Parts: sequence; C-alpha cells; structure tokens
Amino acid sequence: MKINKICCIGAGYVGGPTMAVIAQKCPDIKVTVVDVNATRIAAWNDTDLNKLPVFEPGLDQVVEEARGRNLFFSTDVEKAIDEADMIFISVNTPTKTYGKGKGMAADLKYIELCARQIAEVSTTNKIVVEKSTLPVRTASAIKNILDHTGNGVEFQILSNPEFLAEGTAVEDLLAPDRVLIGGDTSEKGQQAIQALVDVYANWVPEERILTTNVWSSELSKLTANAFLAQRVSSINSMSAICEKTGADVNEVAKAIGMDSRIGAKFLKSSVGFGGSCFQKDILNLVYIAKTYGLNEVADYWEQVIVMNDYQKNRFSDNIVSTLYNTVSGKKIAFLGWAFKKDTNDTRESAAIQVADNLLNEQAQIEVYDPKVTEERIYADLDYLNTRSEEENRTLLKVKSNPYDACKDAHAIAVLTEWDEFKTYDWQRIYDNMLKPAFVFDGRGILDTKALKKIGFVCYSIGKG
Repeated sequence: MKINKICCIGAGYVGGPTMAVIAQKCPDIKVTVVDVNATRIAAWNDTDLNKLPVFEPGLDQVVEEARGRNLFFSTDVEKAIDEADMIFISVNTPTKTYGKGKGMAADLKYIELCARQIAEVSTTNKIVVEKSTLPVRTASAIKNILDHTGNGVEFQILSNPEFLAEGTAVEDLLAPDRVLIGGDTSEKGQQAIQALVDVYANWVPEERILTTNVWSSELSKLTANAFLAQRVSSINSMSAICEKTGADVNEVAKAIGMDSRIGAKFLKSSVGFGGSCFQKDILNLVYIAKTYGLNEVADYWEQVIVMNDYQKNRFSDNIVSTLYNTVSGKKIAFLGWAFKKDTNDTRESAAIQVADNLLNEQAQIEVYDPKVTEERIYADLDYLNTRSEEENRTLLKVKSNPYDACKDAHAIAVLTEWDEFKTYDWQRIYDNMLKPAFVFDGRGILDTKALKKIGFVCYSIGKG
C-alpha cells in the first residue's frame, strides 16, 4: 500500500514540525497540515519564517525547503481529509478540568471530534494515525466511531507516538532514537503498519522502526515520559538534601551518572520540569492505574508530580525568605518564561508557578524571555485565575531588553536555561541593581563563582 497523500489534523508543536520533516524527506508525498485556527495557519504560511507559530532550531529551513512543493498548510479540513490516504491526528489532549477524572484523565473531546469528522467526510479507505498522546485503548474508541459510519469506508487505526523534546524537535525527527508504530494484528492491520513503516524508511534506518500492537504503543509513550520525569524529580529531591548538608547536587549527579546502570541524562537539577507532556502524561497514568484499582501504582507515580510542585514552591519560598521574609513592593527580574530553552512553549513552565507565588506576596516582577510574547505571558497568568487581569498587568511587566528588566531589581530569578543569559555583562547588571544584589539560579547555568566576585549574593539549586 503506497501512501501518496497525507493529512495531519492539528498544526501545533507536534503536527507542524513532524509533517514538515516528512514532507522534506518524502518529496513524492503531498503533505497537508490543517487546523481550524486560521491565525495559526496564516503564521505557518507567512513568508517571514521568523513568524512561524512554533520556534524550533532548524525548523525554518525545513519549512522553507518543502512548503509550496509538497508541504501545505490549510484551514480546509474536509478537503484534506477526503483526499488523504493517511490521516494523522495531532490535536491537543489536555488534562480534564471537569467531570469524571478531573485533574488527571486526558480530555479526549478533540480526538472524538476528529474521528467523527473523518467518518463523515471520508469516501475512500483510510489509515488513521494517532499522533497525539493518548490513554491506553483510545484506538478502540476511535475505531468504534469510524466503523459505524454506514458509508462502507474501511479504516485502519495506528498508534505512532511522538518522542520529541522541544528545543531539539527537528533533530529528534531527523535522527530519532526509535520510531514506534502500533497496529492491529490482522492482515490488513499489518499492511497499514507497513505503509507507515515505508514512509519513515525514507530516512530512518529499519532497525530503529519498532512495530507493536496498538496498546503497547499507546502505553509506551506514557511510560517513557513518566520515567524521564521521575528522574528529574529524583535528582530534585536530592537537591533539597544537598542544600541542607553542604553537598553539591551537580557533583552528586556526575558521580551517579557515571554508573552505566544509571546514565547521565535527565539528572540536571532545576526549579522543576514543565512542558505539555510530563505532568499531563503522568496524571493520565495515575488515572489509568486508579481505574484498574492499582492504587499503590497510582500513588507511586503521583509522587513524581508532588515532588515537582514542591520544587517550584521551594524555589519561590527561598526567594521570599532570603529577601528578609518580604517581597512586597520589591522588584524581581525573571530571566526566562519558556519551560526550557530553544522553544517558545510555556505550558506548565516553572516560571508561571513561581511568578504566581511571588505575585501573591505583592512582588513587582519584570520578565524577559527572548522568544515568548507578552501576550502569552499574560495569558498564562490569567489562566490561573488567581488575580484579576488588571492586577496581573499592574504587578508584572514584560520587557524586551534583559538589562531593563534587571535595572533597579532587588533580585534576579533565572527560570529558563537560555544560552544567552551566560553571555550577559553581569558587571553592568550588578551596577544597576539595588544592593545587596541577589541571583537565584533556578537552572544552574550561571558561573556563580564569577558572580560572587562581582558582588552578587548567589543561590543555585542544589548547592549547600
């Protein structure tokens, strides 16, 4: 079964970059990315590649090469569905904020809407690929919807979870550790799996393409993110002990990371993990465990989230206690708002929680981030519904220049590990701050020895 036309529903952080790379590597396949958000599609089509809605290093070059050749962005969802041989579903699956499973289960309403639209529009057989992160056995629900359309169209459902790290998404797509494809064990299911294998085989070595049943594929994604988040929370728990005992968490991490059984990755202590996947997927895993009566399993994984929240709150509490137990009316500069460097994604960013805590103490915050917009920063705060929109805009200001953000500040909090922060003229920053001048390095990226020589009072996560 040869795939000639691919449609992807959802032009976000996963759908956009994934389809751009597929289009670049498979010039004989027409790839159309569709979304009901006209503003987002217009940004993907903008001739100014700096205005792409997703910032990822190298993405602009990939889009420039394929766009208009065999990569297209459109709001005509029905046309793209009807024409496609293979349809990727890459829409948001946030944690439910209502009803059964509130605060833990994945909200699948957008997935169901996609399935119903595919069923309604399709006039030829299709392969439907789950690209969004979904709970185990979601494929059966999608299959049930698609198989009861009454129009005689046959659908095969595949699970093809993404394992992208924001900030290195293009690199991860071009040279993935593995591509995982789950499908039905029937003859037609295996043919559908092979069709997707053939797409990836244009640039991914065969030994890195794994095929499983659908349920294993769906669960593997949740498990991968849970294990990675667990490592972050584990080292962050050690950072608290390090600060009390005089140990250095970076030295501890290096020592244990050299053990081949443990490895060095994801042992970087910080103010806490963020992003769209880790917390959402762990909560989803917790909900699944509870649904099956596996309460001890649920409690185990829920503690990863508890530890992450503790780390964020501990960081903001340390700022308050260090600044003589009050930050009311004091200016605190935030360097970074994105949840990690090299992305403009702010979902579950530690900066949001730290800012919320400090604003509740009536601090005055000024934020600089090289890629996150002022509109996004205020939207993140307003979503918390802790204060009025007017109060958020009074207490927090967004700056386009880091030196302006730090001027006359009592303290600086580093919330994102942007490389440019290391290159600043820190003597100039110190000279224009109120004294004593404090730096709270929540990402452990600054040379604290050099800063202390200038005169800064430095606090870095996990250093006693």
